[in-house]
Amino acid sequence: MDDQGCPRCKTTKYRNPSLKLMVNVCGHTLCESCVDLLFVRGSGTCQECNTPLRKSNFRVQLFEDPTIDKEVEIRKKILKIYNKREEDFPSLREYNDFLEEIEEIVFNLTNNVDLDDTKKKMEYYQKLNKDTIQRNKIKMTREQEELEESLELERHENEQRRIHLQKEEHLQQMMKRKNKQELLDQLETSHLPASILLAQHKGKTTQIEVQIEKTRPAVTFSTGIKMGQHVSSVPVSKLEETLYRYQPVNIEMYGPPVPEIEVLSRMGIHIYTSESRQKISAPSNLQSRRNGL
Repeated sequence: MDDQGCPRCKTTKYRNPSLKLMVNVCGHTLCESCVDLLFVRGSGTCQECNTPLRKSNFRVQLFEDPTIDKEVEIRKKILKIYNKREEDFPSLREYNDFLEEIEEIVFNLTNNVDLDDTKKKMEYYQKLNKDTIQRNKIKMTREQEELEESLELERHENEQRRIHLQKEEHLQQMMKRKNKQELLDQLETSHLPASILLAQHKGKTTQIEVQIEKTRPAVTFSTGIKMGQHVSSVPVSKLEETLYRYQPVNIEMYGPPVPEIEVLSRMGIHIYTSESRQKISAPSNLQSRRNGL
């Protein structure tokens, strides 16, 4: 933002934080003071591209990149002409092609690509779809009016609700002050003990608070539970599951069955397990010690 500035007077936002930049139709910027000086004689041109300008075409720059402001203005104008809707097309594919065509036109006008051909294309489309464009304009106007009416109705309802709440709060404050004043008067004039008067006052105050809670509008949360509603905490049922039991894996052996170890021993084939190796290694270790001695 500090690098933004007016190309004519060279004033930047860093030197003048209140600098107001204006964007013209060609996408170039000038500060508000330079715009006023440019149109002292009634007309002017862009100092960067010599495009003829009007003072009414300048807009306050909203984005850091002035090209985005230019694209926003162009898109508004294009959508007033290319205002067909999905129901105006026989298929979704044709509607998507229509949207893609709009994006291509916006890109060309924003980046000054094929301006003459793009403008001719727009004029031909506007002439060919004149009735559809006018019909959709009327439809959009009606929808906008309905939207504004619904928003105005909602604002009116919110205002009425606010006034009603203010009246309710005012009445509640009056009831509390009146109850407090009655307690003070009773303490001055009554012959009853102060503890009894205070107990009566406390009971009456509780009744007033209960009455206020009844008249107060209920506030419902997104879960459907109302404010002040008692929700019983039901314990979550515990699922009883059996412990894991190991099931031996059954491997399919495509061949003759494996003989037992005893059968292999009788056949002269010795199988050395970990236990047999320990038994064999123990005497050999003892014999090696004797030889060492």
